[in-house]
Amino acid sequence: MYIVIVGGGNVGYFLAKALSSSAHEILLMEKDRQVHRVISEELGEIAVQGDGCEVRLLEEAGTARADVVVAATGDDEDNLVVCQMAKRMFNVPRTIARVNNPGNEALFQQLGVDATVSSTKIIYNLIEQELQTGDVIPVAALKRGNLEVVEIEIRPDSRVLDKRLQDANLPQGALIVCVIRSDQAMLPGPDTRFEPGDTVIALVQADKENDLRRVFAEDIA
Repeated sequence: MYIVIVGGGNVGYFLAKALSSSAHEILLMEKDRQVHRVISEELGEIAVQGDGCEVRLLEEAGTARADVVVAATGDDEDNLVVCQMAKRMFNVPRTIARVNNPGNEALFQQLGVDATVSSTKIIYNLIEQELQTGDVIPVAALKRGNLEVVEIEIRPDSRVLDKRLQDANLPQGALIVCVIRSDQAMLPGPDTRFEPGDTVIALVQADKENDLRRVFAEDIA
């Protein structure tokens, strides 16, 4: 598949990086010159500089032959514009938009975006499923509780590779709320084993974040 990703922030960058190791053809477009320069040093020619809201640049990127366009900028308006142009002007079969404000999801769907992703909504729903009824906390309370939402990629040399979650020796109070594998999110259980390329989403006390990351770090033994 040919996949065009607009937005070179953390979401777009890590998505492009993960997909570039597969058989897919990837193009990542970032309008900020400085950000583009940084990501192109690692990703090479798949990263191009330009504004994905401009028709000319989307045309030059070969969007007409794209199978998927992902709008992953930090601006909901830009993401909607990118997806609508991809659909209406380039007949892209599938568009996916990052939605920073969960309240915009319904609008995106009404205007023809095929799929939306709201990390805030995903994490909130996962928290609701993990906690008992009556113990549900709003996401806004995380900062007041000095909690951090941490995203960690499982590398091929990680020390937790092939280990079960219950054997991972997590810091006290850390909670793995989601494992994303092959673009599918799942709620892990004690016997869930970590695989290369997994993305782990965890809740942890702010002062324990480094301890948690060390658990998933490379195995230097």
